[in-house]
Amino acid sequence: MSEQNPDNNQDDIDDEEFAENTLIEAIENQIESDNPPAAKATFNKLTLVGYERDEILNLMAHVLAVEIDAILEEDRAFNTEWYETALRALPELPPEKK
Repeated sequence: MSEQNPDNNQDDIDDEEFAENTLIEAIENQIESDNPPAAKATFNKLTLVGYERDEILNLMAHVLAVEIDAILEEDRAFNTEWYETALRALPELPPEKK
């Protein structure tokens, strides 16, 4: 029987927070550089309908995370067409890929 190390739980939280911050930073860079154009367009659209900046960034980061998970799971290149379509569909979240 193995003992749970409380430090491992903190490491998991730190890793999760780091991943979330990295995704949000990537989204901010996409908006700033207007690449892909759907990033800035989506941010502007959601702002106009009343979403707060942090909420928009979290929604967009979720879409990016779904695509990154699919890349890793399927061992394939980034699917820009899917990503832009999913961004433009926000605030409706994409289905989790299986």
